[in-house]
Amino acid sequence: MTIPALRALRRLLPNAHITLVVKPGVAQLFETANVVDEIIRYDRRNVLSVFSQVREWRRHQFQLAILFQNAFEAAVIPFLAGVPLRLGYATEGRQKLLNHPLMVPDWKNEKHEVFYYLYLIAALEQSLYGTNKILDTDPDATIEVSEKKKSEARKFLEAFGSVSKKGVVALCPGSINSRAKRWPAERFAALADRLIESERTVLLIGSPAETDVSDLVLRTMQHKPIVLTGKTNLDQITSIISLADLLVTNDTGPAHIAAALSTPTITIFGPTNPLTTRPFSLHAEVLRHPPDCAPCMLRDCPIDHRCMTAITVDEVFDHALAILKRRSFSNTVRSLCDSVA
Repeated sequence: MTIPALRALRRLLPNAHITLVVKPGVAQLFETANVVDEIIRYDRRNVLSVFSQVREWRRHQFQLAILFQNAFEAAVIPFLAGVPLRLGYATEGRQKLLNHPLMVPDWKNEKHEVFYYLYLIAALEQSLYGTNKILDTDPDATIEVSEKKKSEARKFLEAFGSVSKKGVVALCPGSINSRAKRWPAERFAALADRLIESERTVLLIGSPAETDVSDLVLRTMQHKPIVLTGKTNLDQITSIISLADLLVTNDTGPAHIAAALSTPTITIFGPTNPLTTRPFSLHAEVLRHPPDCAPCMLRDCPIDHRCMTAITVDEVFDHALAILKRRSFSNTVRSLCDSVA
């Protein structure tokens, strides 16, 4: 969700050397996006990690820090590192650590989060040039995977067996930070079986922390999918998602990766707010039947999980089949045009 802001920053400061500080687990994604000059991995293990990061920042002699994070710690590091210009939102009592603090906009819970980050760059533009062009440009959240990485991903999948010519569907039944965001595992299993019966190759994807729910889906299934949960790093799964004809997922990381890759995506929403955190792509579809209590933003449902159980296997399968048919038709037309050319 920060990629449009990073692209806007590059347009605003075309000659700047832009360094991005990120957690190690997501560094590969930003390398794929190719929007910055340098990446610093910040592996925070304890308070000593903060001081190590301060030393790293001092060594780089940064002139400007733009804080996408709202956390207090994110403002402490550039403050202690002596970065002269520090711009960010005045959240978590960190206003005195910033010399360009911004109030959180009134529309934060009504617009997509890409605009929350873009607003920081718009404020920088206003401060530097007195103009307001950033927010007039359509946000670009796309990333591309090289042909080399796609080829490696194809070989990786082929090692698990033949891949159906009728399409590859990736399913992500987990979510690390919230059990309430999970569509029931038995429904993912039933969906996977129906997709396999329709002659599609089904992949189960997820991080090592989601192995338990992936195993539950696998045990409930009648057919055998390709299980990639816990077997790929972020770079590999990004390349694999770029090859998929469809991703069906809970509201979790792969949904946003697929959207950035323009891979057709069905995201099942329950307790979270699609206005602010839906996958930002015309190729992404949201399935949601919100009860009165949604969005509650809770990690565990205190009642009967009705926001998720209201979404049926038939409904998701019908949507998936329609997308796959459109995808197949588009691919056929593209192949014909290529052969004529």
